Amino acid sequence: MEEDMKKDNLKQQLLKCAENQPSGCSNGDEGSITTVLAFSVFFAVCGSFTAGCTKGYSSPIQSQIISDIGLSTADYSLFGSMLAIGGLLGSFMCGKITDYLGRRGAMGLSDILFLFGWLAIALSKDAWSLVLGRLLLGFSNSLVVYTVPIYIAEITPKNLRGGSVLIFQLMMSSGITLMYTIGLITRWRILALIGIIPCIIQLCGLWFIPESPRWLVKFGHVKSFEAALQRLRGENVDISQEATDIKGYIEAPENKEAEFFSVFSRKYTFALTVGLGVMALSGLAGTSGVLYYATSIFQSAGFSVSIGTVLMALLQLPPLFLGVFLMDKYGRRPLLMFSAGGLVAACLSLALSFFLKEHGWFIEHSPYLAFIGIMIFSLSFPLGFGGIPFIIMSEIFPMDVKWAAGSLAIVVKHMCDFIVSYSFNFMMNWSSSGTFFIFTSINMFSVLFATKFVPETKGRSLEELQDSLNPHFASKTNV
Repeated sequence: MEEDMKKDNLKQQLLKCAENQPSGCSNGDEGSITTVLAFSVFFAVCGSFTAGCTKGYSSPIQSQIISDIGLSTADYSLFGSMLAIGGLLGSFMCGKITDYLGRRGAMGLSDILFLFGWLAIALSKDAWSLVLGRLLLGFSNSLVVYTVPIYIAEITPKNLRGGSVLIFQLMMSSGITLMYTIGLITRWRILALIGIIPCIIQLCGLWFIPESPRWLVKFGHVKSFEAALQRLRGENVDISQEATDIKGYIEAPENKEAEFFSVFSRKYTFALTVGLGVMALSGLAGTSGVLYYATSIFQSAGFSVSIGTVLMALLQLPPLFLGVFLMDKYGRRPLLMFSAGGLVAACLSLALSFFLKEHGWFIEHSPYLAFIGIMIFSLSFPLGFGGIPFIIMSEIFPMDVKWAAGSLAIVVKHMCDFIVSYSFNFMMNWSSSGTFFIFTSINMFSVLFATKFVPETKGRSLEELQDSLNPHFASKTNV
């Protein structure tokens, strides 16, 4: 009886938090950055840096690989899209792998696969070894894009969560920038070996950072849970209330791990719609095509490849640095809407550039329109649709179906990436302007989706947020 009363009190507190009533928010104290927390985030995002290297690798070395290995356009399109294929295969398993091995174990496995993938590419003698290496990199990417945001979201205080998770995208964009810039002055085999460095750094660092406290509770490691949470919050911080809230929520009977198809239950409809929607729109925004084939876009538009590539890579970083500080102040939804609006302008500028070129109008000005479009793209995508979908994924899915819903979200992301990356060259051959008019339309829909459906999640603990999106749980607390 006493145990039931404690659970009822806890549920009432969580419900008040979900309704933004400060009086009920027992874990509302804002946390600070500790040394352990900082190092945990740093070593985690080394994986996203490697993932960025894989995304930026194919663009600057396209002509080198085609000439050295003797690839056709179809062969290189297959090589480029294998990142998405490998990611799609890994997506079906990333949730279970991360739950079974833990967040740290999954990141360690991704490092090992990254090592084999980069070595397969660096030592390639034919197209098949290139494809195999790219496939392994894609599988590793799926583990990274699922595990790292979730790990960071689960270890950081709510007032730091958004900016901390966005560092994931910042490091990914840094990896892309590294590949774009160094790729212009080095050979493709050396570039592949450079991609190994962050894998080794993360693999070594994983031995020194704590496991996710929420994962430890979920799998019954109660003593380790309290020790990990104490390390993350600081030795002199009272963690008793936060520990009680986390433990009480995760151990509640209705939050025990569910079967995969439970994710399609009516009570998860809204969270699933939002999570899958932002992932799909992120993949269909045209990013894979622009990132993987930027050099060919500049060539087709008649703009300097070297200048365009370097500026494109460098411009991705400032908005992300800014976003890390703005995310927890202004929220996810405004930045997502701003990003989608920028993508509309970027794709429209690219479409007009190719349209003018195809009709022989203002030939001397059309390359600058293409350049402006890609620069706007580079500024807009990382700040919003590049990183925020992963933040939302890590926040809105409850613990009982997080593995299933998260896996499904990554499946949708990689499937959309594959569709765009594989079809992009063929679409450009069909109609360059038509390709970007299509992307313009998709990004216009993204603006509407972000405005109408995406909830604001800043400043709320994971438990508060997930309960507010779960009417089934809320209704039970009112009984």
